Amino acid sequence: MTLVLLIAAGLWGLGHFMGATKRARWGMIGALYAVVLLEQSLLPGGHPLREATGGSAAPWLLLGGFAVLAVLYGRGVSWLKARAQPAEQAEPAKPARVGAFEAGELERYARHIVLRELGGPGQKRLKESKVLVVGAGGLGSPALLYLAAAGVGTIGVIDGDEVDNSNLQRQIAHREEDIGEPKVFSAIRAMSARNPFITLKPYHRELTEEIAPALFAEYDLVLDGTDNFDTRYLVNRIAVATCIPLVSGALSQWEGQLSVFDPAQDAPCYQCIFPAPPAPELAPSCAAAGVLGPLPGVLGTMMAVEAVKLLSGAGEPLRGRMLIYDALYAETRQIALKRRADCPICGR
Repeated sequence: MTLVLLIAAGLWGLGHFMGATKRARWGMIGALYAVVLLEQSLLPGGHPLREATGGSAAPWLLLGGFAVLAVLYGRGVSWLKARAQPAEQAEPAKPARVGAFEAGELERYARHIVLRELGGPGQKRLKESKVLVVGAGGLGSPALLYLAAAGVGTIGVIDGDEVDNSNLQRQIAHREEDIGEPKVFSAIRAMSARNPFITLKPYHRELTEEIAPALFAEYDLVLDGTDNFDTRYLVNRIAVATCIPLVSGALSQWEGQLSVFDPAQDAPCYQCIFPAPPAPELAPSCAAAGVLGPLPGVLGTMMAVEAVKLLSGAGEPLRGRMLIYDALYAETRQIALKRRADCPICGR
């Protein structure tokens, strides 16, 4: 048994030396454990290999059982902490700073303040605004970072997922060392490092019909960066019900789209344009269809631009218009959108 433990330690050390992730190293040790169990189960008693690895499967089964219990216990504790006190796992929340700018903020936002369309009053409106971002993935990552850098005073982010290795190709708020951590806490850390003058609120949970109305009511604007139609329709319903503008983005493969849905300003809502979700084969997920790594950065940054315009009163937001970006051919186009009188969400 000692020999197997030494081999396991050697595999762990070799993996660390070669730069393998913890998940990969645990995978190697799991494979070693499976080989030992096979030896104990298939080889006859007294066989040299069986004797060298403990002589019996019983201690290995006990060890495996204790390991499984330890993992389940750890995950259970992490889940309970995330549900009960999600903010405690993130960076300490900064107190709200409403009103006058603090030392260092005027210099930080100087390039905004000299813009005629934004200026000091527009930057002050950003500081006093509250934005909720639904989803901390491909679209949410760049949107969150740029909203934080722009000085939006309070930013909330809700997402129930954890960082996975496959996310790192495009979700720029997360790092290699964040793998396995809830996305909201990874994103909060990245935003806090970008701007210490803002208040950040992580919600490590899925958005549901039960919590959405009260949550949306705390914010002035919602950005939807989710990747499933059920959540998109839910976000749209609650945004319309609470009269909150919705900046919505979507993408697949090489193409993305962006619009501002705001029936309170006589613009259509999401369900006016998409009355029902498409068939799964017509709108495959990014995992199935693929997606260009920089594409979420382009669309997520555009979402942040629309948010800044809406909050500050600058320019002309994408109300009643949809911008479509084709990265493969470097083309953009716009289409006009109209409300539907028979829309079950915002119809007159």
